[in-house]
Parts: sequence; structure tokens; C-alpha cells
Amino acid sequence: MTRQADGSFHFATALLPSGWANSVRMEIRDGTISAILPDRASGPEDERHAIALPGLPNLHSHAFQRGMAGLAEKRGSTDDSFWTWRETMYRFVDRLTPDLLQAIAALAYIEMLEAGFTRVGEFHYLHHDRDGAPFGDPATMSAAIIGAAAESGIALTHLPVFYAHSGFGGQVPGEGQRRFIHDTDSFAALLDRMAALIGTLPDAVLGIAPHSLRAVTPDELALLTPLTQGPIHIHVAEQVREVEDCMAWSGARPVEWLLDNMPVDRRWCLVHATHMTPTDTQMMAASGAVAGLCPITEANLGDGLFPAQQFMRDGGIWGIGSDSNVLIDATEELRLLEYGQRLFARGRNILSPAEGSTGFALFRTALTGGAQALGVSAGLAPGNAADFLTLNPDHPSLTERTDDALLDGLIFAAGKSAIDGVWRRGNRLVEGGRHVARDSIASRYRRALGVLLA
Repeated sequence: MTRQADGSFHFATALLPSGWANSVRMEIRDGTISAILPDRASGPEDERHAIALPGLPNLHSHAFQRGMAGLAEKRGSTDDSFWTWRETMYRFVDRLTPDLLQAIAALAYIEMLEAGFTRVGEFHYLHHDRDGAPFGDPATMSAAIIGAAAESGIALTHLPVFYAHSGFGGQVPGEGQRRFIHDTDSFAALLDRMAALIGTLPDAVLGIAPHSLRAVTPDELALLTPLTQGPIHIHVAEQVREVEDCMAWSGARPVEWLLDNMPVDRRWCLVHATHMTPTDTQMMAASGAVAGLCPITEANLGDGLFPAQQFMRDGGIWGIGSDSNVLIDATEELRLLEYGQRLFARGRNILSPAEGSTGFALFRTALTGGAQALGVSAGLAPGNAADFLTLNPDHPSLTERTDDALLDGLIFAAGKSAIDGVWRRGNRLVEGGRHVARDSIASRYRRALGVLLA
């Protein structure tokens, strides 16, 4: 769906890397911003809008889980937890075919665009056929993800997942994990195939994702990291039980072990990192790695609260992701992140600097941290893809707001209902809050769920 657009836009106000600017003219050539010109009058050829923001990166998604949103909200006979939710996920994934996966992912991706996300980091671990046997083409399921990105128009950072074990110390994988499993040789072959496929999408990025320390051994992790020059993402310290099991195996907590034993740097994204000591938190911030925070999913699964206040005081950077896609809403991820910290600290405006706007601090950090984690540059600047969104200036929660107050109104009051349009490489994909292909993609999604849930 994404074409190589040329054209020009004029915004009454726009958020640039240097801050807010007025009367901004943006020129686009071949889908890329060629010029940003503040304090310029609009020309007759310009498309005019009131308020422009850069599109946000969604640094952590499991697209197929959009199809099971709401299906795990019935209490079982024992206490429910992440681990009981995981069994529901395993049962859902058993029946997914490439076509069904693409139908579900396409809906997830248009919903991301409608919510202001213009790039997604797809942490993709569903590789094999329903019986666990490899497809003739090892990238068959990844090709479905690429197809969904192409038809929705969203930018893709693809993160094929290496998953080999069911627990710390190289435990034999379980039956429910049969569709995920690789050894290092077969995973290297998958990456070789993906390197050819990913080029079919404009400005796509290919990285890797060792699933977690419980699913990959130290020797395997050491072999995986040299396989890419792109981003490296890993789940870590999401659950208390995971921390306890890691300590029983290694004598160290997960983040502590990772930072002591792997060359963690700015290419890495440590997803969740919920359960850390103050020393872990300080070390992670110093590493330059991005904390991949997914507040809606972390709340849904009962994970806990990330120590965001200390992490930011220590100079750490974070981004947000939609993870399980139980609810796709960039503003809600940011609002819930701040509100969780308020509940924990019993205070207000926790994640903003002194006398600063919380909405601005949340948006700017999510933009820069998410872009770093997904291997791209952030913001409305020459050389970057023309990925942006416009807000409805007549929305009641934006009335009489300017500059940072627009972001406070957007995140804490209006939510995604204030997003009027979303552009990817200069092409409008969302108009009046709806993706231009919503009807056809939603119809195919409903048919897919009819097959899966019948």
C-alpha cells in the first residue's frame, strides 16, 4: 500500500526534533522528508493541516495475539497468572495458518496506524507448521507478516525469534512450543532467507530476538548476537517466577546475568525488565539499552510495574509497545505508564522534569527510545521517512491548547479520538480516524476468526 510520495504540506504547528515550530512547510520526495521549513507561508500546492506530530514507534508486538484479545478473561479453577494465560495462547496458536496469520496481523497493523503508530517491531516466534514441522520455505510465516505490513502500509522492523528451550539451563521444549523451535543453524538459514524478503518493503529493518533467557542457553546466545548488525530484542525479568528460576539456575537475576555476560548496548531492547533491583536498574540505564515497556499488556497479565522513576533518573531510555495487542492505543500505553507510576509513588507527574509537561516528556521519550530500539531515526527531519499524524484542532480536549499542552490534552484527555490523519511515507493511510482499507481488512479478519474459533 505504501507508495513513494512526492508533495508538500503546511502545518500551523508541528513538533520537530528541536521542539514546537509554527507555520511549518514540509517537502517530501520519494516518501522521504526533503525539507522542513519553519516560519514559512503556505503555497497554493501545499496540503494544509493544523497540528502535526511524528508517528510513534511500536517497539514490541506479537501480531497474532490480536486474534485472542479478550479470550483469556475467564478465571480458571486456580489462581490466574501469566503462566495460565500462556496456556490459552498455546491453544490459540495451534490452528494458525499463514493466511489466517496475515489476516489477523493486517487488522492489528491498521489499528496501530489508527492509534498513531507508524512503525512496528514484530517479535515473531511463530515459525513452523501446525505439527511443528518446518515449512518448505522457512520464512513462510514471516512472509505473512511482511504481507500484512505491505497491505496495511505500516513500517516494519522484523525481529525473528530464536526459541529453543522451555526453561533455564536448556530444558526440553514443551508440546505447546513446537511451532517456535529452532537450532542455531536453522535460525541462521531463516535469517538468510529473511534478508531477501525484507527488501520488498520500503525502509524495513531486520533484527533478531532471542526470546528470553529461559528459551536460549548462554552458548546459543553467544552464537546469535553476531548474526545481525540490526536491533537485538529479548524478553527479560517479566515475572517474579522467572527471576526466581534464573537465580536458581545461575545465582544471578535475569537483568544482572544479561548485563554481566552479554555485550548489551544501544542496539539492545530489554522488553519488560519489570523486576529489577536498584543496582540492576542503574546498570541497565548505563548500558544504553532501551527498556521496552508495554503497560497495557503488563497490566493485563499482572506482571508488575517497571521502576521507571529511578531508570529515568539514572539516564535510561524507554519506548512503548502493544505486545499482546489486547488493546491497541498509543495514548493509552503512555497514560497507563504514567498512572502506574503515580499509583506506586502516590504522587503526580512522575515521569516529567521539574516544571515540565508530562505529555511532552512521555511522547518525546517514546519517540526517541522506540526509534532507537527499531533501528531508525526519529522525528520530522530531512532524510527521515515522511511518517506523521495530524490532530483534529476542534476536538474538545484540544480546545485553546498550544505546544506541550496539546500533548497533555492528547494523552490524558482526548486519546486516539483526536487523531484525524496518519501518513506513511507521505501517503495518507488514516482519514477521519479510520484506515482507508479498514472495511476489507476487518471483513477478512472476521472470516479468519470464524475459522479459528468455530
